[in-house]
Amino acid sequence: MSTKTAAPETAPDPKTPIPPQIPFIIGNEGCERFSFYGMRNILTVFLVSSLLLHVPEADRAGAAKDVFHTFVIGVYFFPLLGGWLADRFWGKYQVIFWLSLLYCVGQLCLALFVDNRTGFYFGLALIALGSGGIKPCVSSFVGDQFDQTNKHRAKVVFDAFYWIINFGSFFASLLMPKFLKQLGPAIAFGIPGALMFISTVILWLGRKRYVMVPPAPADPHSFLNVSRTALASGRPGFFLASAGGVLAAASFLLVPSSGFVISFCTALVAVIACGGAGVWLQLEGARGRHPDEAVDGVRAVLRVLVLFALVTPFWSLFDQKASTWVLQANAMTKPSWFESSQMQALNPLLVMILIPCNNLVLFPAMKRMGFELTALRRITIGIVFSGLSWVVVGAMQVVLDGGQAFSIAWQVLPYALLTLGEVLVSATGLEFAYSQAPQSMKGVLMSFWLLSVTIGNLWVLVVNAGVKNTAVTNLIGSTGFGVTAFQMFFFAAFAFVAALAFGLCARSYRVADHYRKA
Repeated sequence: MSTKTAAPETAPDPKTPIPPQIPFIIGNEGCERFSFYGMRNILTVFLVSSLLLHVPEADRAGAAKDVFHTFVIGVYFFPLLGGWLADRFWGKYQVIFWLSLLYCVGQLCLALFVDNRTGFYFGLALIALGSGGIKPCVSSFVGDQFDQTNKHRAKVVFDAFYWIINFGSFFASLLMPKFLKQLGPAIAFGIPGALMFISTVILWLGRKRYVMVPPAPADPHSFLNVSRTALASGRPGFFLASAGGVLAAASFLLVPSSGFVISFCTALVAVIACGGAGVWLQLEGARGRHPDEAVDGVRAVLRVLVLFALVTPFWSLFDQKASTWVLQANAMTKPSWFESSQMQALNPLLVMILIPCNNLVLFPAMKRMGFELTALRRITIGIVFSGLSWVVVGAMQVVLDGGQAFSIAWQVLPYALLTLGEVLVSATGLEFAYSQAPQSMKGVLMSFWLLSVTIGNLWVLVVNAGVKNTAVTNLIGSTGFGVTAFQMFFFAAFAFVAALAFGLCARSYRVADHYRKA
């Protein structure tokens, strides 16, 4: 296996072709995304119809949602581990390859243990570790294949990379529900497993062609080192961070009632929130022991974390399209050949349509009219659209609860609203996160962006746990709404409050520009 170093900075050659190793990475990503979304998009239906039959029927949908969102929490938590291993020890290729093998084993477990909850959940855990662990490595591995001579080709490749993700998601969402119904769960989960194995083989075939950037040495001025120095420099910040540790420990006392996942995620929120606030208070104490650039970089990350926290409600709404919305679709009328979970294919299809329409038509037109949609404005509006989508599904649930069935085609409207919110929040947020931190802090900030998805799914688990309380259900009953409809309107209100808070914070936020100089 060769280790290549980046070429010295030279003028780009417009005739330089795309690096020949890129098709291996694109092919790997396409198969992996089909594998992941193929499994993910039939998971809720399978849980309700097969694996959770031991749960009373009235509680089965809630139990399925708990399993699904616990899995998603894992997928977006393990990027912290994968990114750390790649940056400090193994390098990106080794992390992608070895965690992909674990990923394959996890998919195999799903196919083999469709009648065994322990084996099936073990498979989900391995998939969360594999999929999450490779997540922060793959896109940056693509970037590693370019240097100053061919960097102008990178945008084309990243566009293809994003397109293949949605391409795989579209066909997985369209086909896998039919495979589950017609071929049974063992084969339906086996197909994503086969695609994941092919994905790993494609990655392996290109092993002698890749540019392998070695792991970076330990940075004495890293985010954690600067934060540690800051907390040690004064009592107020240290005591505040310590309070976060106490709250984190206390959250595990709730394990019997709330479950380990909720307690663990609550502890994580306490540590990040109190620790971040403590570092902010004492950050100037780190100057002198660390370069000003590192100290300013930590402050930049902490400022953005406030905005990331306000984006977490969006993810709590967005990821429920594969759980709550699928369960709602089961109660709607539909052609006999159509499965409820196939509606999820609308999301990647609309993404592939909306992104070019927004970038080529809508945004330029609004700019000509004197209103420029900055990154923070796009995110604010995107959160609002997600809330509107849940107002629509809540209204539809009220009709369904009244005993009036209607066509699943009505779900097209909330899917369109939610997907428009996604392209405004997700795609914009990735670019915004990258631009707001200096080079040495970009990995940290991207990890926190992925972690916001974990926290978003935590809110779903917390709400689901709350409606199991008798006092809460009695209160909901007094409103005249069913539990599901009330939850839908609650999440809509949650998004609107988050959008308002985000918009207010955005007004005073000073946007930075930390793109690398040419």
